[in-house]
Amino acid sequence: QVQPVESGGGLVQAGGSLRLSCVAFGRTFSSYGMGWFRQAPGKEREFVGAIRWSGGSTYYADSVKGRFTISRDNAKNTVYLQMSSLKPEDTAVYYCAGSQGPLSGSRWASGSEYDSWGQGTQVTVSS
Repeated sequence: QVQPVESGGGLVQAGGSLRLSCVAFGRTFSSYGMGWFRQAPGKEREFVGAIRWSGGSTYYADSVKGRFTISRDNAKNTVYLQMSSLKPEDTAVYYCAGSQGPLSGSRWASGSEYDSWGQGTQVTVSS
């Protein structure tokens, strides 16, 4: 299983943009995809989006569709979360997670389908 390490969090004003990175250390051919999740204070962890290593298929939560974009660089074992038009409600700790899959449909959004998690990076959006 991979060892995800996130970076790129910080403080940004509402309407601004931020890009998070996640390096999947130890990635092998058995690695299926990577997901992004977030958890705000006092709230449950929620799915943000995910990407499959092979082919680059992406999946997004409705709350971020059209604002967030996930991409990957297979050569660098890195996935990115480009966040635009940020809102104060996007404030959370963002986690990257790895899955050995296979995944399809709603299973992409289930945290239990991911077997390795990063330490998280804080994103704060000020109003």
